[in-house]
Amino acid sequence: MHVGSISTAMDLDEIQELIGGSARAYEEELWRVNKHIHENPEPHYEETQAHDTICDLLENSGYDVTRHAYGLSTAFQAEFGKGGGLVSYNAEYDALPCESEGYHHACGHNHIATSSIAAFLFTADMLKRTEIKGRVRLLGTPAEESGGEKIDLIEAGAYRGVDASLMAHPYSNIECGDGEAHAAAAPWEGINALDAVVAAYNNISMLRQQLPLTQRVHGIISNGGERPNVIPGLTTMELYARAATDADLEILCKRLESCILAGAQASGCQVECSWDRAYKNLQNSETIAEVFTKSMKIIGRDFKSKSDENMGGSTDQGWSPFNEIYQQVNMADLFSGNVTHQIPGIHPLFLIPTPEGREPHTPRFATAAGTYGSFLCALDTGKGLAAAGYQLLADPDLRQKAWSEHLKK
Repeated sequence: MHVGSISTAMDLDEIQELIGGSARAYEEELWRVNKHIHENPEPHYEETQAHDTICDLLENSGYDVTRHAYGLSTAFQAEFGKGGGLVSYNAEYDALPCESEGYHHACGHNHIATSSIAAFLFTADMLKRTEIKGRVRLLGTPAEESGGEKIDLIEAGAYRGVDASLMAHPYSNIECGDGEAHAAAAPWEGINALDAVVAAYNNISMLRQQLPLTQRVHGIISNGGERPNVIPGLTTMELYARAATDADLEILCKRLESCILAGAQASGCQVECSWDRAYKNLQNSETIAEVFTKSMKIIGRDFKSKSDENMGGSTDQGWSPFNEIYQQVNMADLFSGNVTHQIPGIHPLFLIPTPEGREPHTPRFATAAGTYGSFLCALDTGKGLAAAGYQLLADPDLRQKAWSEHLKK
């Protein structure tokens, strides 16, 4: 794409007008990529088609791409510009398991990828048009669902030297026991691990009534036994625990372990609890959030800067809760993320048109995430991310303000 050079300072209206031109130029290709990712959902660590499709688009657009970046087979990196500051956008593209079979994009990661790819392309175009020094990076970040690969990317140095990390997320309008016995012939000879895990689950369900709004617990019994006529000797429950801070999460996990232990003791079982890697609370940059909000208002999106509404979810970047209508975004200061503990960043929610029963991680949301209307929401969000990213690159004082705010947290 060829663009002319502009040396004079621009106001936000001019920036969005130029970004709008880039959006029109790339819209068809971005829709093709969005649609391909949605129609070919892949689980975490296996996003090979998404990886290749995005890398092909970037290379065909004239950018150098590092495929399989940082030792991760489905990660990638593209970068453009010289000197100055460095702004990075995160593209997620892994899918969730479907209740019936296979996988689907019930969390709308095809739109996360699209908005971040768009933001990278639009920001790069702005750098081509102007004489400012600055660099923009697009990171392909696989395995957000149950993988937390941004944590590995942090450790591998993917965010070293980055001044700000931006991304956005679509939303809607919102092991136990041992020993088997035959269940009919000699049930008294067995210890029923299913009883233990059911009791533990019920205990946790009662605990959830007493949890504050900033904490959530979700769980499934992933192994309840092998067959009905054998008393289960081994069962497994998987839990996700979420809290606003690391300290709160540690306390919550101890309370959950007490619930599980009580179920085991009541049924005579032994129990082992282990916790996987934690997603830290989001340290949302108020400075960047304000710039992003102003950028989106130019194209007709309304925002709130903070919220104490219900928590929405967790990720290895960060998450914002919401309680707004279609085409609104809601920013927050808390909730889950690891990247924003390293560098200033934001993770707003943008809403897509969805039917009733539309919450993420549901089949209806997966269907809604495949529509052209929801794609346009992602495209507009890419414009807002690009405008915010470009302003950060163009204004060293703004970057310094974001860092000063970040270092105080």
